[in-house]
Amino acid sequence: MPLVAHTDLPTFQRLHDEGQEILSVERASHQDIREMHIGLLNMMPDAALEATERQFFRLVGAANPIVQFHMHPFTIRGQERSPEALAHIGRYYESFEQIKAQGLDGLIVSGANVSQPRLPEEPFWQPLTEVFDWARENVTSILCSCLATHALFEYATGIPRTHLGFKRWGVYSHHVVERRHPLVSTINTRFDVPHSRFNEIFREDMERAGLKVLVESAEAGVHLAVSRDLLRVVYFQGHPEYDTVSLLKEYKREVLRYYHGEREDYPPFPEHYFNTEVGEVLSEYGQHLRSARRAGQPAPEFPEPDILRHLDNTWRDTAKAVFNNWLGLIYQVTDQDRRKPLMDHVDPGNPLGLRL
Repeated sequence: MPLVAHTDLPTFQRLHDEGQEILSVERASHQDIREMHIGLLNMMPDAALEATERQFFRLVGAANPIVQFHMHPFTIRGQERSPEALAHIGRYYESFEQIKAQGLDGLIVSGANVSQPRLPEEPFWQPLTEVFDWARENVTSILCSCLATHALFEYATGIPRTHLGFKRWGVYSHHVVERRHPLVSTINTRFDVPHSRFNEIFREDMERAGLKVLVESAEAGVHLAVSRDLLRVVYFQGHPEYDTVSLLKEYKREVLRYYHGEREDYPPFPEHYFNTEVGEVLSEYGQHLRSARRAGQPAPEFPEPDILRHLDNTWRDTAKAVFNNWLGLIYQVTDQDRRKPLMDHVDPGNPLGLRL
């Protein structure tokens, strides 16, 4: 949690100028140590439903240990679900009506699989925009992940995402481009983030819409940006929530899709993710798999056990730090009544009081 400038010690102002969160005595007096309620709108398909829960819950749970976090998972209509997934949702998830009645301090919106050429044609588009309209009025901050970023950016600005013509897939180096924003002022200035997408919102489109870009990559484009007010909507294009093995499992799925004739080309490796040893193991496996496919034989067993010990996670610590900062900023301005997004004295147009 941030320091309180209870004297006029110049160090407080110097740290503030560097981007560190420093509270005035007046602002700190409005805050109490209390619980926070964070929603997770989980739109992921059945195979990833519970893994997505774990990934985002893990990042929230790793944040400031003083605060007690209550997580509220829910989903929306417009997605086909298996009986098993529906049973899981029915037992453990809340309805959107319950969420609206009780309120939230923060909301995380996951990605989703798409089936239509344009996002507004997706069956989940209308219910997703209903959640977004409610959250913009009633939730302190909304954090959007990948597909949710593309959908809600288009809904809010009218600017559609751009298809890249290829899959942006791998672990990419990023750098902080606005070090004064408290979401990123305390993290490493260079760090990795996984990406997995065919589409992108470019920096110029974000800036044309008034967003502030905080983190980008020379290879992968913008990862992190915030809305004009610098807090109420946080946009991720990457996947900092990914587990160490997430891209491996995705690669395995694509390999098996090739074997079953669901894709014509053999999938390339995710970039900057496999080391030389893994590349050699998977290249040899690919030869055996192609031979099996041509001969109509069963697919050889995927060599996952031989790969796991070679995989490195180079993004989780930074992801935890960003989530910790996000939750801390919400804590500073959210009202004790979680049905109200902001304390009465907080400016909705600039809730953090920043001048970037």
